[in-house]
Amino acid sequence: MVTTAVLDTPTPVHRPSRHAEPLLREALGSALRAFRADKGITLRELAESARVSPGYLSELERGRKEVSSELLASVCHALDTSVADVLIEAAGSMALRSVAEELAATEQVPAPVRA
Repeated sequence: MVTTAVLDTPTPVHRPSRHAEPLLREALGSALRAFRADKGITLRELAESARVSPGYLSELERGRKEVSSELLASVCHALDTSVADVLIEAAGSMALRSVAEELAATEQVPAPVRA
C-alpha cells in the first residue's frame, strides 16, 4: 500500500533568481579595471602594452566579453601582476556579492511567529 500526502499550501522553497550568482566575466572585468586604476594606467596604455585593442579591453572590463587564459595572462603581465592575484580579487568580489544577496534575502523573509 502506498500513501501520498497532499499539502493544501505548498511549502515555500528558497530559490535564488537566475542572476543571483555573479558571472565570472563580470567579476574578472571589475578586477582588471580595479588593478588598472590602482596602477594609474589608462585603458589605451594598457591595451597597447597587452597588445589588445582598446575596444576589446573595454568590453572585458565591462564584463561583456569572456577572456581567454592567454589574453588574461597578457593583460596581467602588462599590469605587472599575476593571474592568480586577479582571480583571487574576482573570486572575493563574487563571494561578497553572493553573501550580500543571501543576507538581503534572509532579511526579507519574515521570522516565524511562535505562540
